Amino acid sequence: MQVTFDCADPVRVATYWCEALGYAMPASVDDGDGSWAVAEDPTGTGSRLYFQRVPEGKVAKNRIHLDVRVATGLVGAERVAAVESECARLTAAGGTRLWLLPATDEDESCLVMQDPEGNEHCLD
Repeated sequence: MQVTFDCADPVRVATYWCEALGYAMPASVDDGDGSWAVAEDPTGTGSRLYFQRVPEGKVAKNRIHLDVRVATGLVGAERVAAVESECARLTAAGGTRLWLLPATDEDESCLVMQDPEGNEHCLD
């Protein structure tokens, strides 16, 4: 499976997602004009991400988003600490922290972020 992102700067956004997911950009991506980029799971098990340049900017909330699993099995303060730590790392890589969704009776807490071009994703 491949997930495609429309974006203004494919290499920048692909670099962020490589950092977020532990992915890598294959050497063959650099075609010189930066109109597209790829992020691949080095283990070959995760979905391939494709980033393509489009002329228009993002204007509304995503209809789909990725959940980056960083605190699987953790609960309470330990879970919050794990997602906050990952948020700090990804903020340094160009992401933006939006808000922490607190735990409820049904779900554990998660943290909502944006990649460098405003695509929402969750750390959970």
